[in-house]
Amino acid sequence: MARVRYGARTEAEIAASRAASSKLPDIWSTGVVAVWESDPDAVAAVLPPPLKPTARPLVRVNISKVDLPGYPLGAGSFAVAAAHDDVEGWYPLVMPMTHERALIGGREVFGEPKKLGEVTVERDGLVVRGVLARHGIAFVEVRGAVSGALPLPEPSRKTDFYFKFLPAVDGSGFDADPVLVHCVRNEKVRRLERVTGDVVLRESMYDPVADLPVRRLLEITIGEKTTDQRGRVAERVSAQALLPYIHQRYDDPRQILDGPPEGSA
Repeated sequence: MARVRYGARTEAEIAASRAASSKLPDIWSTGVVAVWESDPDAVAAVLPPPLKPTARPLVRVNISKVDLPGYPLGAGSFAVAAAHDDVEGWYPLVMPMTHERALIGGREVFGEPKKLGEVTVERDGLVVRGVLARHGIAFVEVRGAVSGALPLPEPSRKTDFYFKFLPAVDGSGFDADPVLVHCVRNEKVRRLERVTGDVVLRESMYDPVADLPVRRLLEITIGEKTTDQRGRVAERVSAQALLPYIHQRYDDPRQILDGPPEGSA
């Protein structure tokens, strides 16, 4: 009988897949990063417990083009500074991805708030432009001109915070207690330049990042970097405390129950 591709894979095939995933070469991306101080009350309002604000109400947007062989990827992140106990890091609110493969792995394994979207990184001489867009709305645009080279930073370690959960089948909450994930990234930079420009946040009912305005722009850079990442469950969190924030993950929370009729395509 010909192999049934939806059938079970052998232990050897599963082991080979895991081994291949653990030996990936460095994958370099070109990205525009902007960091600014925003309204402290707005930053505090988007943080589900047990996350807390840091001393400064920082917001960071990262707009990148990833050089995957034969599979170029646009990847974005819009995040606010946050702390969990004595660990400081970033809590992403939305992470647009241009391909389903990057979206599924991040959402299902780490709990990343990834959504399909449009991600643009353009450079024409010294002119730089980065855009995050969904539903026809360019809700973040970073634009400017390169104004000089920056010294390369030492390799660094950064932490992102995610909440991993499964909405309940009956729509009443979650199927199990959610978990808070610490995702640690080791980052190396091989090129970095300063950009003089601005950040534009446009109104979108789907991605309301305009609620976190640019009060004081701290920096815009364009650079080339590579990262790896490892995640761990830091703790189980209160379902009741997280439920008021579940809409952050969806364009419309009602879509959780939008399953198609049985037998439909």
